[in-house]
Amino acid sequence: MEVWNTETPNLYELTLELLDSESKPVHIYKDRIGFRTIEFRPKDGLYVNDTKVVLKGINRHSFHPDGGRTTSREISIQDGKLIKEMNMNAVRFHYAPDKHFMEVCDSLGIFVVSELAGWQNPYNTEVGSKLLKALVARDVNHPSIILWSSGNEGGFNYELDSLYGKYDPQKRHVIHAWADFNDLDTHHYPTFLTGIARFVNGYKVFMPTEFQHGMYDQGHGAGLEDFWAQYTAHPLFAGGFMWDFSDNAVKRSDKGGMLDSDGSNGTDGILGPYREKEGSYYTVRNIWAPIQFEQLYITPSFKGEFIVRNDYLFSNLNTCKMEYRVLTAPSPLDAREESEVLASGAVTLPGIEPREAGKARMQVPANFFRGDILEIKAWDQHGEEICTWTWPIHYAGEYTQQQLKQVNQSGKASVRQESGKVVLSAQDVTVSFNAADGLISKIKNKQGNVSFTKGPIPVGMKARVKEVKFRQEGDNAIFTAYYLGAVDSIRWKMTPAGLLQMYAVTLNKANPGVGFDEAVFEDNISIFGFTFSYPEEKVQQMNWLGRGPYRVWRNRIRGANYGMWGKEYNNTITGADFANLVYPEFKGYHGNMYWSTLHTSESPFTVYSGSDGVFMRVFTPEEPKDNKTKDPANPVFPEGDISFLYEIPGIRCFKSIPQQGPKSQPSNIRIKKGDEGVHMDLWFDFRAGQ
Repeated sequence: MEVWNTETPNLYELTLELLDSESKPVHIYKDRIGFRTIEFRPKDGLYVNDTKVVLKGINRHSFHPDGGRTTSREISIQDGKLIKEMNMNAVRFHYAPDKHFMEVCDSLGIFVVSELAGWQNPYNTEVGSKLLKALVARDVNHPSIILWSSGNEGGFNYELDSLYGKYDPQKRHVIHAWADFNDLDTHHYPTFLTGIARFVNGYKVFMPTEFQHGMYDQGHGAGLEDFWAQYTAHPLFAGGFMWDFSDNAVKRSDKGGMLDSDGSNGTDGILGPYREKEGSYYTVRNIWAPIQFEQLYITPSFKGEFIVRNDYLFSNLNTCKMEYRVLTAPSPLDAREESEVLASGAVTLPGIEPREAGKARMQVPANFFRGDILEIKAWDQHGEEICTWTWPIHYAGEYTQQQLKQVNQSGKASVRQESGKVVLSAQDVTVSFNAADGLISKIKNKQGNVSFTKGPIPVGMKARVKEVKFRQEGDNAIFTAYYLGAVDSIRWKMTPAGLLQMYAVTLNKANPGVGFDEAVFEDNISIFGFTFSYPEEKVQQMNWLGRGPYRVWRNRIRGANYGMWGKEYNNTITGADFANLVYPEFKGYHGNMYWSTLHTSESPFTVYSGSDGVFMRVFTPEEPKDNKTKDPANPVFPEGDISFLYEIPGIRCFKSIPQQGPKSQPSNIRIKKGDEGVHMDLWFDFRAGQ
């Protein structure tokens, strides 16, 4: 007999026959069952088959737009598969779901916390005892159920608790969701520092039955990395459940088929109402993957080795399969238009047990460093895909310089001054700067104007122009703005081909002779970089090399993979404007940009980064019009429309940013005498037809 668990959910067909006096069957009952043990050990943990488990959970309503609370087996199968795709292993709900969803949890391997809710107000004993008996009697034989929950968020009738043991021969542990009760602390929506003598500061098993609230684009993945690292480092952590699986919006036949979520009251899903995947889907899939990579940068010293950790509960890592691909990622300057696979092969995984780490190895192909992206994909023992990971093979500066070498730089750029402007020109490109403030005032190419203006404006720092200078430097034309404050200088170079370089030097000036360490300190920096203006109505499409395809926030970067991505303009308001849900959303921050092309009604233009870690901001997402909370859905964006930034803000996760972990917090600036400062190297290609 093979035991049931979430990784090998072995089930058996049970047949019971009721015989009459002549041994003839008068009733036959069939069911699928599994064999496993379950034990809660106070001040220790939750054990399945004598293995301590950590639940990676989601809360789920039985809900679908087309049927409301009435669902189908097909919906249950779809939802169960999506839960497993996100590398979750547990689900909780406020009431008994359809029987077919319980069967899906058994067959796919999903732990269940089954709840008789009361939903903040308890059932009285007469009614509650009947509902409780019906709940336990119906589902008692499901191996997936490992805990009973008696009430939700204050809906506790203590007189009912003993009845679970009366009807459940397995005597599964009983919790009160959100309470510290029965030796299991399930506090809802903990802050990162919760709490005094509780959670990571306490000696009880803890398992928040609701955390990471996903309203609109908030929650789920935002800040999860910090919470998960802190919690899993504690020996008494038993897991947690995020809220919620999908946006709860019902199709209103009385309103022309519109989807109604009652404003912000039903927009908590990691998936849309029809199970559309939002950005946090990919972050959770990465953070909760049972294979975890130690952070790595690919350098010329790379030997094909990765330190990996086995985050399974029951399985050896050698039951999985892993493969790599080496991909090219040509830019618009390259004659090649499509990415190609230069090499592929197997990655050998170490035979390590859960909670162990070891080295995975690949044979580095001879043409490896001709590639631009290393992609690794893994599958579990059932052939289901676990996750995809990517790394750039070259730093941004090296990559961009290789692309620029392909440009014919014959000819000569020129610089001139006219009526308060400094004008750089070459080929068909002319860029005019205001001599007073150093900002771009006008750009023209042979097709006409390019409305990329009113920048670079420093954001997240104090700076103003002190003076400007211009000169001819060989075949290049140079315009430099010198600043007081956090910016030292911004140097613009027009090359003979008409490419325009912006090289900014910031944060290199301390206060000599002031203070013990002659340092400058600024706190709470959530945005840092430069911003420009461009009319949103002129943009049609975006293609880029960097992290994607979804936008990122400071505390939700993982899961966005390196690649060549493209998307058409949309005005999706995540989880709100259900008539206009186009994913991935167009507006927002895009991580680790190498290059980005905006296709417009004027002419396309491309920006290349010679600096690592630059976020490209593309316009400002609209706020939901039906938000019933007092807090905005999005953090404050910098002025302007197109920005290039080293710092971007984190997004709320139900709680405010100060109540989240380190990766959600703003940075600070500390400058010491002799620092080289922070440099930003960008190249703009405004040439028509490029």
